[in-house]
Amino acid sequence: MATFGAQVVRPPPLTSTSDPPPLFDGTTRLYINYDCPYAQRVWIARNYKGLQNKINLIPINLQDRPAWYKEKVYSENKVPSLEHNGKVLGESLDLIKYVDVNFEGTPLFPTDPAKKEFGEQLISHVDTFTRDLFISLKGDAVQQASSAFDYLENALGKFDDGPFLLGQFSLVDIAYIPFVERFHIVFAEAFKHDVTEGRPKFATWLKELNKIDAYTETKVDPQDIIDLFKKRFLPQL
Repeated sequence: MATFGAQVVRPPPLTSTSDPPPLFDGTTRLYINYDCPYAQRVWIARNYKGLQNKINLIPINLQDRPAWYKEKVYSENKVPSLEHNGKVLGESLDLIKYVDVNFEGTPLFPTDPAKKEFGEQLISHVDTFTRDLFISLKGDAVQQASSAFDYLENALGKFDDGPFLLGQFSLVDIAYIPFVERFHIVFAEAFKHDVTEGRPKFATWLKELNKIDAYTETKVDPQDIIDLFKKRFLPQL
């Protein structure tokens, strides 16, 4: 299984004392935070399409973020955001589609009508999926989260030409994996429960995703995930 941040040197995050890059100089920049699952989506898409030399990665420290980020880059003051062609765009699900359509590299969404329709359905469900997982932490987490993980197991049976949600790796996998990564770790640590148990397609999906460098290079240290969830969502542990 791939380790987190496999063999990639990550530049230090910019803080309140950091100078801004030369904004709107024609350089395309992706502003992220290394721990943010929403930013991770766009980071994965950028990596998979081989755009490391086309889209510069600018990590931001969200606990000590520079004032210029809100004032000069993205007034929403959150990540991810993409500086491209003199404008700044946000919202991770919109950005992964934008990167796929507007940059060269391997296409990340199928042209097959059935896969396209199912892909849009899965993407439209991802916010419900993540909300249900977070809500589960307030009660019997293993029981309450079961239907969310079953949803993915069932979705993975739709196409048989590959182990991913649309058969081949796509934006849909990118939309889901950052949150699955976190809850897989948290459920194992906090509740001693393997969310892949009894879900063979789900287990294979995770195994195959962990063979993709574009994803493993973005993974978060598992201990950081555990510490964050204990602090913000599971103070009783």
